[in-house]
Amino acid sequence: MASKKKFYAVAKGKQTGIFTDWNETKAMIDGFPGARYKGFTTEAEARQWLDDGGTITKKTVSKKITPAPSQQPNDSDLVVYTDGGSRNTGNVNGGHVKKQDKAAWAYLINLNGQQVSDSQGEFGATNNRMEIMALIRALEWLEANRKQTAAISIVTDSQYVLNAIQKHWIAGWKRRGWKRGTGQPLANSELWRQLDGLLPKFSHLQFHWTKGHATNEGNVFVDHLLNQTMDKMSGTQRQSVASKPVMSQTTPKSPKKVQQKSVPTSDAQKSLDAIKKSLEKLEWYND
Repeated sequence: MASKKKFYAVAKGKQTGIFTDWNETKAMIDGFPGARYKGFTTEAEARQWLDDGGTITKKTVSKKITPAPSQQPNDSDLVVYTDGGSRNTGNVNGGHVKKQDKAAWAYLINLNGQQVSDSQGEFGATNNRMEIMALIRALEWLEANRKQTAAISIVTDSQYVLNAIQKHWIAGWKRRGWKRGTGQPLANSELWRQLDGLLPKFSHLQFHWTKGHATNEGNVFVDHLLNQTMDKMSGTQRQSVASKPVMSQTTPKSPKKVQQKSVPTSDAQKSLDAIKKSLEKLEWYND
């Protein structure tokens, strides 16, 4: 029986990316200090691990947030779901996104029995970029609507974003001038700067991880929303779906009335009298 194909993701090595041959993978990590790699049964799982930062940690129990109830008592119960996605091509970490590839972010905010959602797409963007954008846009909405002091739960399926916040990666990048520990440029540094400026404005933020594309209704909602955005994308311009649909109503113009010309009664009578006289003369002549 043929052995099942395996995918090896190398997050730190002589060359990073996804490989299908163990000997080739081994050559990338042998002798490389702090090499980090992991085997997967599918390419999608390998790519997701790389997109999430390629970290190897001990398994921990993550708190899972279920969707907020339809009726919420007050502003202290406020749940935000964020998600980002990219329809990438290729299989090389950091270089698999092409300029025509579609990507999008989305968020859903549940508060006081109401829902606010938004989504926007971008061509040639990574999944990680969209995950960060979703959180930034949600926080911007909350700030604009004066929710900085509310108790807010952020629910996301991106361990990359959560680790950057909860493991204080952002603080480390900031100390190093927004560079990685190796001194290499930090991807999406302008977005991390924005997020770093937003987070301190909120006094009661809690972050929770949920498994993507599973049973969490809020997470499923934002996943569907961002995919709808990508479905609508065409050309090379950004596409957006507004939070509140703009409804317009126009009143159709009344059709123009066709005016019929009428012959005045007096003129019609004169014409009729003239015809009668002509007939009378004709009859008299024939007699």
